[in-house]
Amino acid sequence: MRVVIAEDLALLREGIASLLKDEGHEVVAAVGDADGLLEAAAEFEPDLAIVDVRMPPTQTDEGVRAAVELRRRQPDVAILILSQYVEERYATDLLSGGSVGVGYLLKDRVADVNEFMSAARRVAAGGTAIDPEVVAQLLSRRRRTDVLDELTPREREVLSLMAEGHTNASIAERLVVTGGAVEKHVRNVFMKLGLPQTDQQHRRVLAVLTYLGV
Repeated sequence: MRVVIAEDLALLREGIASLLKDEGHEVVAAVGDADGLLEAAAEFEPDLAIVDVRMPPTQTDEGVRAAVELRRRQPDVAILILSQYVEERYATDLLSGGSVGVGYLLKDRVADVNEFMSAARRVAAGGTAIDPEVVAQLLSRRRRTDVLDELTPREREVLSLMAEGHTNASIAERLVVTGGAVEKHVRNVFMKLGLPQTDQQHRRVLAVLTYLGV
């Protein structure tokens, strides 16, 4: 995949670039500010943008605002946000801005190379990768929609793992159940949430957004 990185810390920026290159991906640009992200995305049309929430000049929300603007300008570019802390408002802004190819990870996850690369590939392919801590905080602070009351405890558990980006096989392994059982739970989730008969990946993302209340 073709990737643009927007991270103001040079060491982390170069480290992420090195990880991606080692896995055979093309880093078309690595920039240190929000303007550079938008310019690089327009020039190189990447598959994925990896963006820090806080960047110069104010170190507040420049990164995520640029990510939301990038989603508006180039909706086909997948976006993976990296943040030092759980920023609920920022996560909600990004997640509510599109239904495909979005992720929000805490920077600690980058230390786990396999987990980070798996998340990057999943987001670039149109899926989601939401940090468990982000999921927990969004759920604790937002009012749940009535439709979720229709789900069984096991279906909620499956949907929670879907929100973190786990595949059916990974969910089956974690819950110690068969793949067929997970597929049945996923179908029930789609049905109870009233999701349209589109492709499976798109419905998974819509289910996650409904679950998070965005």
